[in-house]
Amino acid sequence: MDTDNPIEEKEEPIHTPESIEPKKRSWLKIIFLTILVLGGIVAGAGYYFYNRAFGPTIQLAEDHIFTIPGNSTIASLGKLLAEEKVISDESSFNWTANQMSFKIKSGKYRIPANTKSNYDLVKVFRNKQLTIKLTFHNFRLKEQLAGHVAKQIEADSLSILALMNDVTYLDEIGYTPENIMTIFIPNTYEVYWNYSAEKLMERMLKEHEKFWSEDRQEKAKALGLSPIDIYTVASIVETESNHKPERPTIAGVYLNRLRKGWHLEADPTVVFATGDFTIKRVLNRHLEVDSPYNTYKYPGIPPGPIYMASANAIDAVLNAQEHDYMFFCAKPQEAGQPATHAFAKTHRAHINNAKRYQRWLNQQGY
Repeated sequence: MDTDNPIEEKEEPIHTPESIEPKKRSWLKIIFLTILVLGGIVAGAGYYFYNRAFGPTIQLAEDHIFTIPGNSTIASLGKLLAEEKVISDESSFNWTANQMSFKIKSGKYRIPANTKSNYDLVKVFRNKQLTIKLTFHNFRLKEQLAGHVAKQIEADSLSILALMNDVTYLDEIGYTPENIMTIFIPNTYEVYWNYSAEKLMERMLKEHEKFWSEDRQEKAKALGLSPIDIYTVASIVETESNHKPERPTIAGVYLNRLRKGWHLEADPTVVFATGDFTIKRVLNRHLEVDSPYNTYKYPGIPPGPIYMASANAIDAVLNAQEHDYMFFCAKPQEAGQPATHAFAKTHRAHINNAKRYQRWLNQQGY
């Protein structure tokens, strides 16, 4: 064996606790700092997102009535809220609403002055919407009514009018384009702003059913008339006199004419037939207009109301005065007194009353 070049054995380094400890400390510091940094990032992100949802981003001096239009998106809602200065940051509201899976519902809402965060605001919109007071009266035409109502609810006038002229729909609910106005009883109703045309009609039908109590229906039946007929006659009574105490007497005249098979010969129906509502005195030429609303030409009750009939006028027909009068005309108005009518049982007496009124008109320069 060759012993001149013996194999040299490598000597393994000896690690002492003193040599290992600095390296461990270095790694621990790195890990600790990393955790610290990550924790700071998480905490910062948490605070950022918490502040977006729950931070005081809303400052209202007083309660705010806010309208959410139909077909709104979260983005369009955020924009509208910013425009009305309800919120100061659209993006934070949009983020919060999306995180809360907010399903938008159109309507009017009251945002309390103590609403401070986007989270609170979304909760407000999830609550029941406000009601509004829907009021209507004194309209002749469906177009006028539709335009007036559309200013108070979300449905537009064209959709309301279209439904009031929809023969198929009206046939299903038992009405026609000519008499659909009879479901509208002038009053003030609490409704939701987001009513569609269909919802409006549904509500008015319910109110109509409530109005036509068993007592009113029995009175109509005793007169041999339907609620539609009663409303139509009441619309004539409504336009004949603003003096409520004499409305039952006027109603009695028209009912007497109907019982005897006479033409109603109501001047307001002639005005309606002409479409010229500026007419003050009905002349012979006006009586020639060919229209089913011209009660001088056509017998019976017109196909529909010529004016919106109030509850007072409807009840005046239902509780018409029983008498023998067949005629009436306006009589000279005394200073400070309401306009009233002179009633007559015979045509001769009626002519005398009419001449007296004509002389008075001439004296007044009409």
